[in-house]
Amino acid sequence: MTTTGEAETGALTGPWWWTRWRSAVLDIGLALLSAVECVIEGARFARDAALPLPVGMVFGLFAGLVLVLRRKWPIAVVLVSIAIAPAQMGFLMGVVGLYTLAASELPRRIIGSLAGMSFVGMLIVTYVRAHQGVVRGDLTIGDWFVPFLSITTALGMTTPPVLLGLYVGARRRLMESLRERADSLERELMLLAERAEERAEWARNEERTRIAREMHDVVAHRVSLMVVHAAALQAVARKDPEKAVKNAALVGDMGRQALTELREMLGVLRTGDGTVSRVRAVPLVAVGVAAAAAASRAVEDPSDGPCLADLDVLVGQSAAAGMAVDLSVEGDARSYAREVEQTAYRVVQEALTNVHKHAAGAKTRVRLAHRSAEIAMQVENGPPPEPGSAESARLPSGGNGLVGMKERVSALGGVFVSGPTDAGGFRVSAVIPAGAEAA
Repeated sequence: MTTTGEAETGALTGPWWWTRWRSAVLDIGLALLSAVECVIEGARFARDAALPLPVGMVFGLFAGLVLVLRRKWPIAVVLVSIAIAPAQMGFLMGVVGLYTLAASELPRRIIGSLAGMSFVGMLIVTYVRAHQGVVRGDLTIGDWFVPFLSITTALGMTTPPVLLGLYVGARRRLMESLRERADSLERELMLLAERAEERAEWARNEERTRIAREMHDVVAHRVSLMVVHAAALQAVARKDPEKAVKNAALVGDMGRQALTELREMLGVLRTGDGTVSRVRAVPLVAVGVAAAAAASRAVEDPSDGPCLADLDVLVGQSAAAGMAVDLSVEGDARSYAREVEQTAYRVVQEALTNVHKHAAGAKTRVRLAHRSAEIAMQVENGPPPEPGSAESARLPSGGNGLVGMKERVSALGGVFVSGPTDAGGFRVSAVIPAGAEAA
């Protein structure tokens, strides 16, 4: 079926080949007008050709009704109008047929060929009729005016409908192209919205994991030391009051340090208006702004978070809690990226926390090695001197410490290994590239 670009064939709502009922009513109305015209002109042709009047009228009726097929077969309509042109019939059919043909999706060479045929046919018919009128004396004009009249009439009957049809067809194709482009953009926007929602959900999950890991690092170590000191304080409170006072002071210091780190973390989670951001309710833009603000604060303020220079204090706190711990440093100490130093510190901190939880009183060795392209750390403890000593301290464990350490190290492109030793202890090892940056 030949379409005129008026609507897609997949959206048919009218009868037969029409896309809409309005189009069907218009074509049927034009076909009736063409049939009336052709009946009148057919009666005149039958009288001039000495034919029975009903024959000319019936012929004109069927010829005029062909216009109802203009949307489905515009070529057939134009050919019929050219065929009946010698009988001076189908002028309305020719004009409407040429317009429909030019507005259709047919190749331009076909449209040009049929338009040329219609022009030549109209030119010949007009010339013959005008010349016959001059010969009979019906027209009192000069012979020079006959060609001018023929050319003008032929141009007037063919050029305007063809040009109008070409313009309407081009406009329809442009509108369809714009509509398709708008639909494509809408689909792309929907895909982008879905991907943005996926990225937002991924960012929320990553933020939850990061906050959980930071809370675990901050709370677990400090609180574990507080529990150990509290147990020691309970044991020596009556026997050695001076030692009890010292342990109580250490417990207070640990608690204040834990509160300070928690306040710093909550400060990062606060928004610009002073309210705490809720992870589930925060939109994608707010997540990006909060993450950028937190990252900028971490880079601009070097005092945020622990570093390798604080390892001596960390080991000293564990030693004050009764752990036999030894720190050894290999290589020339130097500064690293902030993420590298914080990750190395957290790995050692979590390893010492696990010793307090699972092997209280075990001898522990902390090794830190500065290499040319990486930094390595290892925390190894022997078996606890007294079986069940960890259970006596009543230190709960969630099992997330090793997972958090591995996530931190892997995020920087490092390697993390942990597992029991042959002597019955436990070893935690990590290697981080010196120039690593957080993803």
